[in-house]
Amino acid sequence: MPLRTLSQKDRLRLIRFVCSFVWADLEVHARERAFVHKLVKRFHLDAEEAAHVEEWLKVPPRPEEVDPQRIPPEHRKLFLDTIKQAIAADGRIDEEERESFEVLEQLLR
Repeated sequence: MPLRTLSQKDRLRLIRFVCSFVWADLEVHARERAFVHKLVKRFHLDAEEAAHVEEWLKVPPRPEEVDPQRIPPEHRKLFLDTIKQAIAADGRIDEEERESFEVLEQLLR
């Protein structure tokens, strides 16, 4: 399912998840930040939404804001694929990122 099929609400939800995952190793690397910024542009987020994303890049979203059960079933593969791309954007997947991703994968199956 292509990213363009997501509603605006689900686009923001996806970026929120991506931001939480790039924080898994407690550091947002420049390439991960660039990946998130590309998503913001690709999704045509407005200024207020983009400001939220910038906050998530400074401080990760709270756990209750990234509840995997809120990911619509039809979008789960897209979320997993995009998150995996984000955590690999810096050229490596750290142990913390890998473990967090595996947990999400199990929760969504």
